[in-house]
Amino acid sequence: MSSPAAASADAADDRRLMERVRGGDEAAFADLMARWERPVKAVIGRIVLNAGEAEELAQETFVRLWQQRDRFRPGAEFRPWILAIAVNLARNRLRWWRRRPTVELGEWLESGAEAGDGAGVGAVALERAERVAAVQAAVAALPADLREALVLFEFEELSQAEIAAVLRTTPKAVESRVSRARERLRRALRLVD
Repeated sequence: MSSPAAASADAADDRRLMERVRGGDEAAFADLMARWERPVKAVIGRIVLNAGEAEELAQETFVRLWQQRDRFRPGAEFRPWILAIAVNLARNRLRWWRRRPTVELGEWLESGAEAGDGAGVGAVALERAERVAAVQAAVAALPADLREALVLFEFEELSQAEIAAVLRTTPKAVESRVSRARERLRRALRLVD
């Protein structure tokens, strides 16, 4: 985790780069992509629970960023703006999947490398892999609005105000969603133990 001063400097750099992107500077766009590709993929991946889809949607996020560059308000924070694009694309993909009942959950749900890749086959590694799988399943079972708020709060460490901007809601609604998500996870994981 970076210091508040470093985070502030990074945010200022992002705003400067985005101002250049607004003017059509492709080099600044490449710099933003390099800085934000992994965080964008991580957010999308945690929402759609599929690494391949996260890759595709991250690329689409940057296409949209370029296409909508003139909508970025000078002086606005870049992080909530790009994450709003990413979350909206992830949300749209989930809706698309729901409308196509022939797509099985197992076809797009991947457990990810964290669940264990065969290394460290001991009892501790197996127990850890089982816990990771249980948490992933519990997060996957959350309604999309709760999962989005939880991912942005717990994994991306956004403030409630930033999450409210990304999800286009109020900080109080974010607080409620995160609280409800945590409670559902507690209940689900209690049943697993």
